[in-house]
Amino acid sequence: MKKRILYMIVVLTILSLVITACGNQPATTPTPANAVSSNEVVAEGRVKPIHGANLSFQARGIVEGVLVKEGDAVKQGDVLVRLTNVGGAEAQVVIAQDAYDTLLRNESGDRANYWKAYMDAQVVRAKAEKKWDDLNLDNIKDDIESRKATVGDRQKAVKDAQEEFDKYKNVDEQNSDYKSAKDKLKNAQDDLNQANRDLEENIRKRDDVRAAYDTALAAEAEAKHQYEISQDGPNADKLSLAKANLEAAKDTLSNYVITAPFDGVVADVNVKVGEQVTTETRVVSVADFSQWIVETTDVTELEVVKLSVGQPVKLVPDALPDVTLNGTISEIGQAYTQQGGDILYTVRIAIKDPDPRLKWGMTVESTFQKVAQ
Repeated sequence: MKKRILYMIVVLTILSLVITACGNQPATTPTPANAVSSNEVVAEGRVKPIHGANLSFQARGIVEGVLVKEGDAVKQGDVLVRLTNVGGAEAQVVIAQDAYDTLLRNESGDRANYWKAYMDAQVVRAKAEKKWDDLNLDNIKDDIESRKATVGDRQKAVKDAQEEFDKYKNVDEQNSDYKSAKDKLKNAQDDLNQANRDLEENIRKRDDVRAAYDTALAAEAEAKHQYEISQDGPNADKLSLAKANLEAAKDTLSNYVITAPFDGVVADVNVKVGEQVTTETRVVSVADFSQWIVETTDVTELEVVKLSVGQPVKLVPDALPDVTLNGTISEIGQAYTQQGGDILYTVRIAIKDPDPRLKWGMTVESTFQKVAQ
């Protein structure tokens, strides 16, 4: 508004000069008291806290509790206002949180168990490895070859005994030759069976130890694999689902409670207990008054190119015309708005020395000082 007034003053002055010149009458060109340099940019803006928010519910309902009043200091996450239907949503959050926490605890315990199993498998493998290393395989091999030779001899003895016995197969069983041949065959078969058992025992001295070692190696490898994948969580899918359920429950709960989005002060409370509210109802306003800023509303594309972050600004509140405040540009908006054919950009100005009488929403005239080249 003030920018337009200054503009009109300059235009009227120029018109006055033109009219005077046309009349060939000498005149003194008046200088407007509030005229500004063509290199300066003057803009109108509004005072705002560094952070400010007007908060509303995301669902319709009846106000159950208003937990703050205007002027109260709040911390981020503090509950400010609740609706009556919040109880069920809170219960779902508790249930979902318990389920998620239980999985996390189990996850930690499972990981510890997998680690212990891996350590135990290493001990078993080490013992089996030592037994294998301690075997004299050459001696065992020689013993096996010797036992195989004995088995071969016993097989031949059985064959010979069988042939001798066959000579008497048609003889009366009570015949002494028959009985003698039968006993020799039985003894030869018993000796062969014993030779086979001795051979198997010698083979087992090697193979049992090797089998135990191979089994221990396989068990260690599997235990290591299970421990390694436990680092990503053996219940990763369950954890992901439980976390999603928890987030969904919290989102539902957020529809029925309003919490402070940042540390600050309650600037206004607009509802009472028992009042019906909708998603359009402004319930409470929260602001961080630790730092005041000014946001401009009418810096054009022709003016914004003259500005830069850090540039000094003189600020005069409309409500305090005798007060001049100092500020610096803290941010120049990248997006634009279009208004009445003008392309406008928002410029944020940090106030260095705020007056205690400043209020949220006050109009301020901002004069951006020319930066020395």
